[in-house]
Amino acid sequence: MKVIVVGLGIQGAKRRSVAGEDVVATVDPIATGATYRRLEDVPLADYDAALVCTPDAPKIALLTYLIERGKHVLVEKPLLAPDDSALGKLYQLVRSTRAVCYTAYNHRFEPHLVSMKRLLDSGSLGRIYQVSMFYGNGTARDVRNSPWRDQGLGVIPDLASHMLDLFLFYFGRPDGSAQVWNCARFENQAFDYFAMGFPDASPRLMLEGTLLSWRNTFSLDVLAEHGSAHVFGLCKWGPSSFVVRRRVLPSGKPPEEVHTIEQPDPTWAIEYDHFKTLCATGGTNLENDIWINGVLNSVSRSLAVEWDA
Repeated sequence: MKVIVVGLGIQGAKRRSVAGEDVVATVDPIATGATYRRLEDVPLADYDAALVCTPDAPKIALLTYLIERGKHVLVEKPLLAPDDSALGKLYQLVRSTRAVCYTAYNHRFEPHLVSMKRLLDSGSLGRIYQVSMFYGNGTARDVRNSPWRDQGLGVIPDLASHMLDLFLFYFGRPDGSAQVWNCARFENQAFDYFAMGFPDASPRLMLEGTLLSWRNTFSLDVLAEHGSAHVFGLCKWGPSSFVVRRRVLPSGKPPEEVHTIEQPDPTWAIEYDHFKTLCATGGTNLENDIWINGVLNSVSRSLAVEWDA
């Protein structure tokens, strides 16, 4: 498969490295070394698919151009639009052209998050009561120094989108509507901290994220009838642990299984292989994007924040 990389920032450089010899050209309006400055200048016969790694604002227009011409697309998350109908129109375009449009949520391929999926699907934990996630990094200053990032909802689309996608991966769409319990602008013009969730869902969902966690941190906690399960850390940051605790009745210290791995982040390569398989077989995850976009638009309205995805 012949691919082009559109956008040569941090994400684009990673995608180019993972795709390797599949990459036949790069596109960026300002980056040194880009093959082309405009997507429209790339001959259509030269490529089969595009890896779109641009800021959020131009994504819909770029994807529309590519999909109308039958090109498969992997686009960096989040895929958002203030107009809820925009993604619906894109979905209809994908259906009519049969081009693949895949939004990259690489955490679905994280080893311990996959193990959590297997455990939940087994049903051995019984009824799931509550799912809590925390996602933090220390990029507040980087975001503040980037005008296109430090605006609107700030950290919420960036990190909440990952966590919302993981909930979809595990349980499907939650019942009820999202509620924002707390958010703050400690250092940035846009939000750099949030706590939100779905209190009426079953299982109940609680999400917390921030740009002010100076040590990068991810945790997932599942509380259930027959025990609990936990993921601490992601491969990209160092050791990652998967912990399963089996409930003792009426109470007591639970037996505990702990699995810890330390390895380079495997998710980008696995996800790229997944995308290539989709290009051969067909498929899209735009339905998930439509729901995530609707949640974030609802959040923006509840906070009275205008944003331009």
